[in-house]
Amino acid sequence: MSFTEIGLNHYLVLSALLFSIGLYGLITRNNAFRVLMSIEVILNAININFVAFAHYIDPIAVKGQVYSLFIMAIAAAEAAAALALLLLIYRNRVNIKMDSFDTLKW
Repeated sequence: MSFTEIGLNHYLVLSALLFSIGLYGLITRNNAFRVLMSIEVILNAININFVAFAHYIDPIAVKGQVYSLFIMAIAAAEAAAALALLLLIYRNRVNIKMDSFDTLKW
C-alpha cells in the first residue's frame, strides 16, 4: 500500500471523527443554533459513510450517492424549518438558549 492510496478505513475514520465532533456539540452546547450545526455535521458524516461504502462495495451502482442526495435535501429542509422556528423564538424571548425552551406556551 502506497502513501497516496486512500482506502475505506481512511473514510471511516474521518466519518467517525466528524460524527464524534457533531455528537459532542449536540450534547454540550447550550445555543440552539450550534445544536443545529452539530446535527448538520452528523449528517455529513453519514453522507461520507454512504458514498465510501458505495464506492468500495459496488462502484458501478450509485445507491450510496442517491441516499446522500436524499439526506442533503432533507437536511436543507430541516435547516430551513428549524431556522424559521429559532427566529420566531428569538423574537419572543430575545435569546435562543436551550434552557429557555422548557415552556413553549403561547
